[in-house]
Amino acid sequence: MSFINYASREINCKIVYYGPGLCGKTTNLQYVYQKTAPDAKGKMISLATETERTLFFDFLPLALGEIRGFKTRFHLYTVPGQVFYDASRKLILKGVDGVVFVADSQEERIDANIESLDNLRFNLKEQGYDLDKLPYVVQYNKRDLPSAMPIEEMRRDLNPTNVVEYEACATTGEGVFETLKAIAKLILIDLKKGK
Repeated sequence: MSFINYASREINCKIVYYGPGLCGKTTNLQYVYQKTAPDAKGKMISLATETERTLFFDFLPLALGEIRGFKTRFHLYTVPGQVFYDASRKLILKGVDGVVFVADSQEERIDANIESLDNLRFNLKEQGYDLDKLPYVVQYNKRDLPSAMPIEEMRRDLNPTNVVEYEACATTGEGVFETLKAIAKLILIDLKKGK
């Protein structure tokens, strides 16, 4: 569902960071924003509710090249983590080009991860998308914590289709740009196919 702006010769692509509350979606976006050159990014916008916030910003990565003479601008969004904000989640998923599922590696959060992944599949299906046919990456965040589950167990529960995955610690930035580059690359491959 990328949007082409012929005036600026840009293809605009939407990446949504999805996952349970407090898993690190916001921290991922804040890290990317802080480390992106000022002339390559727009303003970060935060839409705050009483208990959750949604972040958004766009950037133009210069290293990814062009597609048929068009630059690619990526718009990064987070969804509210709590199921209570399901209507917001659905709205943010509209027109999505790629999804990063951010999983909380803490053992006590595995049920919240599974619930959030099921919710992602359901919300995408309601809008005519199939997660298995979308550019999609899994990030196992908070790998630095002592209660982090073994990757093999997380993979079994959260990545049965074996999509690209990364271990991360969003607070330090470990795995953050690798995850972003992977989803951007998958979206560009999709665009080049002419989908």
